[in-house]
Amino acid sequence: MVKPLLQLLLTIGWSFLGVILIYFGLLLFDRLSPIDYRAEIRKGNVAAGVVLGAVILAIAAVVVAVLST
Repeated sequence: MVKPLLQLLLTIGWSFLGVILIYFGLLLFDRLSPIDYRAEIRKGNVAAGVVLGAVILAIAAVVVAVLST
């Protein structure tokens, strides 16, 4: 049986890894995309915000699927 403190540390570690993977996935998307979505969002382009939000959710879904196996 895994001790509760060890389980807590494992959960924090895997969560941290998931956040790092999502961050690097977003950086990769920014590099591969010809549009600067962050600048478009600053200008008030709602569609760019929706696209970037969808990309973040898609990356997060992939990361969760990978980390849950």
